[in-house]
Amino acid sequence: MKQVLQNVRSGKVAVVEVPSPKVAPGCVLVRMGASLVSPGTERAASEFASKSLLQKARARPDLVRDVIEKIRRDGVVSAANVIRTRLDQPLALGYSSAGTVIGVGDGITSIRLGDRVACAGVGYAVHAEVASVPRLLVARIPASSDISFEEAAFTTVGAVALHGIRTADVKLGDVVAVIGLGLLGQLTVQVLKAAGCRVIGMDLNAKRAELAQRLGANQACHSSTEFVDLCMSESHHQGTDAVLVTAATPSSDPVNLAATVARDRGVVVAVGTVGMDIQRRNYYEKELEFRVSRSYGPGRYDTAYEQKGRDYPIGYVRWTETRNMEAFLQLLAERKVEVKSLITHRFPIERAEESYEIIQGRSTEDFLGLVITYSEKAESPVLRLATRQNVRPSEKSIRIGLLGAGNFAMSTLLPAVKRASQADLVGVCAASGSHARHAADKFGFRYCTTDEEEILHDSVVNTVVIATRHHLHAAQVIKALTTGKHVFCEKPLCLTEDELAQIISVHEKPPSEGKPLAMLGFNRRFAPLAIELKSFLVRMHEPLAMHYRINAGCFPPNHWVNDPEQGGGRILGEICHFVDFMSYLADAPAVEISTHALDNGAGYSGENVVLLIRFADGSHGNITYLANGDRAFSKERIEIFGGGAVAMLDDFRRLELVRNGRRRVVRSWFRQDKGHRAEWEAFAGAIENGSAAPIPFRDLVASTLATLRILQSQAAGVPAHLNVDQFIDSCLQPALTAECAQMAEAHTLC
Repeated sequence: MKQVLQNVRSGKVAVVEVPSPKVAPGCVLVRMGASLVSPGTERAASEFASKSLLQKARARPDLVRDVIEKIRRDGVVSAANVIRTRLDQPLALGYSSAGTVIGVGDGITSIRLGDRVACAGVGYAVHAEVASVPRLLVARIPASSDISFEEAAFTTVGAVALHGIRTADVKLGDVVAVIGLGLLGQLTVQVLKAAGCRVIGMDLNAKRAELAQRLGANQACHSSTEFVDLCMSESHHQGTDAVLVTAATPSSDPVNLAATVARDRGVVVAVGTVGMDIQRRNYYEKELEFRVSRSYGPGRYDTAYEQKGRDYPIGYVRWTETRNMEAFLQLLAERKVEVKSLITHRFPIERAEESYEIIQGRSTEDFLGLVITYSEKAESPVLRLATRQNVRPSEKSIRIGLLGAGNFAMSTLLPAVKRASQADLVGVCAASGSHARHAADKFGFRYCTTDEEEILHDSVVNTVVIATRHHLHAAQVIKALTTGKHVFCEKPLCLTEDELAQIISVHEKPPSEGKPLAMLGFNRRFAPLAIELKSFLVRMHEPLAMHYRINAGCFPPNHWVNDPEQGGGRILGEICHFVDFMSYLADAPAVEISTHALDNGAGYSGENVVLLIRFADGSHGNITYLANGDRAFSKERIEIFGGGAVAMLDDFRRLELVRNGRRRVVRSWFRQDKGHRAEWEAFAGAIENGSAAPIPFRDLVASTLATLRILQSQAAGVPAHLNVDQFIDSCLQPALTAECAQMAEAHTLC
């Protein structure tokens, strides 16, 4: 299918062929009829992307600070790789559209196939022929209405206008001023009139002021002096009850003009993206209330609402973003709002780039509402790239199918795979068709898809690399092993002990042919400095005392890693690395874990913990994992004591070894090497040579089980004990019992 994408580095907008999305649980699949290009929001994003790196740096000094900190911590080369990858990622444009439902995900009962709907949301209601949109970002177009898709495509911007009006708390008969008569302002004027208000509009563009009057404004002008006079005359020289600033400008003139025309104790609401350098005098003398309207209503930016479909009870939150969308559609159906007059340009999806040339000012044409239209045609979740369609199946021993094409896969994993082995990159799957296509183009995959079954059942693929979100790992590992494919899975292996038991059962099942290898992304074992550290510890013929400090940095509470359902939390998502690394250094599995959480109040999601671990050989380790430090400080530092010697590894860039009074220091000056390339070289070599997996499967189970028991200890408040061999045996016992029963039944039949 066709989709409009923007290159973040250059700002170039292009229409690209990508695989169509699969409908996700809690979502609906919509074939688009029309989408709206927002002159304000999308122009701002487009203009930022078009800036040079220096201009971007000046516009976002906060990001520059992050880059400097990363260079200090990880080295120039590592930081440059991450930055380059992020700048190369395509940006899906669009956030307001309308179309027909052609697929309904699990858990959706209120939307049916064939329903005509309006869609909202950055990253969801994109400019594409087909989109998968969460249920609460979809509003059904009234069935009895004759609303066209072009009209319904205005719904998201209409909901923004509605929420701004609700934020102002205007009432029947109020006198309201609207500053900025672009698309958002024109809709705001009409909704205010429908609510029984007297409306005065102002815009520097005289044509827009005239249009506002035609669409219902009591008065409108393009001069600030005239605007003040009109507001006074319409309000009997008291001032307006409320002012809605719907302009899009970095200037603070609109909010200060608003203070001039507002009445005593009036309300000023910033709806558009405007400067807010407020002159205190007018606001103070009138005791004005300044409010900021956030997008299109309650639920916006709440992942539980938007992505998981957890609606707010109407008795507590009357107007959510979804209900605002429905209300705007009702206004359209009753013809109380008219949007056809706002459409100045229409482009078929094939010519969508032209709309961005207009809003970026490369054309002298006057514009307001720009609509992209779509034609119906069959779509496929698989896109085979023309340049590689006629390539014969490879004879290489490693033929990769990749699941997941996020930042880590693009910046770290795939470059390591490309540099470390002569693998054949066959297919890549991602939930986003644009990400799948980008990965395919950048690394040379033969095809891209949004359907993981294409990868798992592709007979050419013999190695599945899993880099998806954590909650998907277990099922994908099981499917890949069941189909006889080698598996490389990024950590964690799973999120529950039940999932771990299922993986063990599948992995240990006697194979009909050669047994596939299973590998987990515990890369720290393979880091050059870690290997040197391990060789130093070999001479310590006694249990080790290890202290591992991780300055992890804080994630936002709503980050997907902190979501128990998707990420499992940072203990499962990241601390598993450090548990495994200690087990590797001690050459023994953990047998007892005690978890102590630090209560640092709001802002942390169980991210500050201290772990005490006892290993089977008598070694002890403690892991201090902290999110409340400064990211400018080094992230990881481990110290090991034993046998009259001391070793210290700092951030995989500096290794210090002390024995018999002699000190040796090894440094990695320009880059941080955590072993990603070496880990893949080891895994690829095992496949090519038919040898055992680089990390024994028992070790993968031991580190995963130990990490899961951290949560058990934390919940119970007591140490958790584990025996990996007993656990594996207990997982295999049901399978052995079933196999014996089948043999007995066969013997009886004979």
